[in-house]
Amino acid sequence: MDSVTTDLEAKLNDLSLQQRLEALAELVRRARLSDTPRPAETELVNMHCHSLYSYNAYGYSPAALAWLAYQRGWRAIGLVDFDVLDGVDEFLDACDLLGVRGAAALETRAFLPEFADREINSPGEPGVLYHMGLGFSSSQAPDTAGSALADLRARAVRRNRDMIARLNRYLDPVTVDYDTDVLNMTPSGNATERHMLVAYVRAAETQTPNPTAFWADRLNLPGDKVATLMENPAQFQNTLRAKLMKRGGVGYEQPGPDTFPPFAEVQRLILACGALPCYAFLDGTSSGEQALDELVGLLVDHDTVAVNIIPDRNWNIADAATKAVKLQRLHDLARLADDLALPFNIGTEMNSPGQRLVDDLDAPELASLRQAFLDGASFVYGHTVLQRARGLGYQSDWARDCLPERRARNTFYTHVGRAVPPGRAGLAQLQALDSSISPSDLLARLSL
Repeated sequence: MDSVTTDLEAKLNDLSLQQRLEALAELVRRARLSDTPRPAETELVNMHCHSLYSYNAYGYSPAALAWLAYQRGWRAIGLVDFDVLDGVDEFLDACDLLGVRGAAALETRAFLPEFADREINSPGEPGVLYHMGLGFSSSQAPDTAGSALADLRARAVRRNRDMIARLNRYLDPVTVDYDTDVLNMTPSGNATERHMLVAYVRAAETQTPNPTAFWADRLNLPGDKVATLMENPAQFQNTLRAKLMKRGGVGYEQPGPDTFPPFAEVQRLILACGALPCYAFLDGTSSGEQALDELVGLLVDHDTVAVNIIPDRNWNIADAATKAVKLQRLHDLARLADDLALPFNIGTEMNSPGQRLVDDLDAPELASLRQAFLDGASFVYGHTVLQRARGLGYQSDWARDCLPERRARNTFYTHVGRAVPPGRAGLAQLQALDSSISPSDLLARLSL
C-alpha cells in the first residue's frame, strides 16, 4: 500500500467529519483510476460494529467501517453506536458511494420491570436490558422520537460525569477532566467508559513518576503482574475496567429502576424511527436468559422482531466445560428464534481491544447457524434499502398491509436484501418502482 493511501485511511478516522469525507472521496477517486480490480465479494458479514461515535477499539469512524467492508469484500456491514444516531448518515452515504450493503443500528440500556429481580444481559444489574434498534435510515429522528433520543444522551452524560467524580476521588493524584480529557476523543460528545479508561491510562503516564507502581497500588495487585498486564494494552484496559468501573469497583454505582429509561419508552423510540426492535442476547447464562421462553416471549409481545448475537461469546472459549454450556445456550436460542420467526443480527462489536474484525462463519461450531446468520444480514439490509428508497421498510403501513404475518414479511425482506445490488445502483432501482407495487411484483422486478 502506498503512503498516500495510508495517509488517507488515517484521515478516515479523524474527528472532523469534513476531513473524513474528503479522505473517502479521494480514496474512491484513486480506486476508480487504479487498474487493481475491486476485491471479490465474500460471504463474510459484520452487522454489529461500533464506531468512534461511541467507541471503536481500532479507532474506526462510520466512513472507515464502510471502507473496511469494501476493501475486504464483506457481503454486508452494520454500524451500531450507543445512545446516538450521529453516525448513521455518514455511514449509509459512505456505503452508497462504495457500493457496500450497509445497515445502521442504535444500542442502549433500558429497564424491564417484568424482570426487575433477575439479571438479563447486563451482568450484576437486575432488570437492566441491553436493547437495540436495527435498520435506521437517517441520523435525524422524527419529532415524536426526538425527546427520547435526547434523553438517552443526557442520561449517558450524567452517568459518565458521576463516575469520573468517584474515580477522581479514588485515583487522586491522577485525575481526569471530563470536558477536556475525555470529550476531546469523541466527535460529538458521546463518550463511553472505554474513552474514560484511555483518559486515565494517559493521565497516569503524565501525572505520576511511576505508572506501574501507581496502578499496582490502586488496583491492589503485585507490581510485576501490573507490569506484565501493561505490556498487553488490551488486557490491561480490560483489567482496569473490571476493577474500577464494573460491579464492585470504586467507580461503579448500582443502577436502579430510574437509571435507564423504561423499556417501553425505548421501544417507542425505535418504532417511531421505523427501525426494528432487537433483543441483544448475551450468552444465555444469567437468570433472566435461562428463562428464555419467558423473556423472549415478553419482548416479542412488545414488538421485538429480531435477535442480536455476538457469536464469539458462545463458542470461541478456551475452557471446554464453559464452552459446552454456552454453545448449547446459543443453539437453544436459535431454536426459539426459529419458532418465533426472529431473524439474527450478528457481529463482533469492535468496541473492546482484542475483538476480531469479523466472525469466522466457517467455524464448525457455527456450521448449523451460518446460513441463518447470512440471511439475517440480508434481512436487515433489505429493510434498510427499501425504507430509504421508497419508505417501504418492515414497519411501514405497506408492509403491514401486504405482509401481516411476520415470517412471510421476514422472508420478503431477506429476498430483497439478496436481490438488490449494493450502493447507489440498488437505491436507484428501487426508487424507480411505484410505491403501490405488491411484494411479489417487487421481487419479480428485482429478478429481471
